[in-house]
Amino acid sequence: MKKILSLVTAFAMVIILMAGCGGGSTAEETKKETEAVVETKEDVAEKTEASPEAEETEAPAETGDLANADKPLVWYNRQPSNSSTGDLDMEALNFNDKTYYVGFDANQGAELQGEMIVDYINKHADEIDRNGDGVIGYVLAIGDIGHNDSIARTRGARKALQTAVEKDGAIISDPVGSNADGTSDVVKDGELTVDGKTYVVRELASQEMKNTAGATWDAPTAGNTIGTWSASLGDQIDIVVSNNDGMGMAMFNNWSKENGVPTFGYDANSDAVAAIAEGFGGTISQHADVQAYLTLRVLRNLLDGVDVNTGISVEDDAGNVLTDDDYVYVEEERSFYALNLSVTADNYEDFMDSTAVYAPVGNQLDEASHPNKNIWLNIYNSSDNFLSATYQPLLENYDDLLNLNVEYIGGDGQTESNITNRLGNPDQYDAYAINMVKTDNASSYTSLLSQ
Repeated sequence: MKKILSLVTAFAMVIILMAGCGGGSTAEETKKETEAVVETKEDVAEKTEASPEAEETEAPAETGDLANADKPLVWYNRQPSNSSTGDLDMEALNFNDKTYYVGFDANQGAELQGEMIVDYINKHADEIDRNGDGVIGYVLAIGDIGHNDSIARTRGARKALQTAVEKDGAIISDPVGSNADGTSDVVKDGELTVDGKTYVVRELASQEMKNTAGATWDAPTAGNTIGTWSASLGDQIDIVVSNNDGMGMAMFNNWSKENGVPTFGYDANSDAVAAIAEGFGGTISQHADVQAYLTLRVLRNLLDGVDVNTGISVEDDAGNVLTDDDYVYVEEERSFYALNLSVTADNYEDFMDSTAVYAPVGNQLDEASHPNKNIWLNIYNSSDNFLSATYQPLLENYDDLLNLNVEYIGGDGQTESNITNRLGNPDQYDAYAINMVKTDNASSYTSLLSQ
């Protein structure tokens, strides 16, 4: 393979030299001839059904010779999309031919969380119904009403607990506010039968956890809210459900733990996993180790000018490779999605270190073949527990293995300008990894890179 690529590159160099010696070709004709030769490399690139088509390109020029708009870009964690409809922003996902998204399968994970809660109820129904009224009441902490992942998790919990109401063919994901009497038109009372006894399942209350400054997924707000809910609802609250672990742990530590109320989160942060031994009901692993690897691996491949599948579905020269159990690729969305895993009392000890490198892709790349490159990467909110305590430490482990010099920028979780103002000189970077505050705001970044 390397010999073939060397010959192709050499042949392209000959054509360029001939054009420069008075061969009569225009600059545009020379460019086309060169591209025609380079494209023959695709004939030797392996293609797999669950991965993007092989996209080897000619070895990239030094970053100073590339326009910023032509450099590799990975959106991650927040997929460019319309926060009202959920429709993907395909213009942002196709910003250039080196643009991809890395995240996780939100619907698959949401279904897992819902199933995990129902499984727990089936095993502990008698003890969960704290006041013995035959109603299993739950409260729900919503992270961000305009975020696709938050919407999916809210829908997943409601679907599994049979409290979902559909509108225009989709489960309503809006907060109910207060619903102690079960009269809300956003949700309905569900039913679960355990050992021959039928229980009513009711969403007693839910709200978006947004602080006064505008930051969503806010753990302190969730911690305060559970105090308000418990004061008014008391022993009607049998289960606490959260769109993420940060909010879930705030509610667990402030109230649920002391009152023996199982709490379910999402992210498999180390503190939440450890808390399972103390009564935390369970959480969902986004396979953050795979996500963080993919975020930087895709950039590494694009910078090396190799098949984007390298070290992903196709083993690289250091032995790194993932399997179909780790991720899926959706070609029309240019998106890699890590697959989720349930973390419960049965297996939590296997997830205690959320920042450990994933062994199948933990091999160091040779710096001679994969020279150091400079990456600009931001985190939308430096206070986000999952991103700061799990995702960034994983990225910092992988950046060394992949020979990438990453500059990490932490935002305030409120405005894009707090982040974009710190990308004052994009020319000094070889590639970018972007985590937006709002999924609608991709143009805040692409317009900056297009200048």
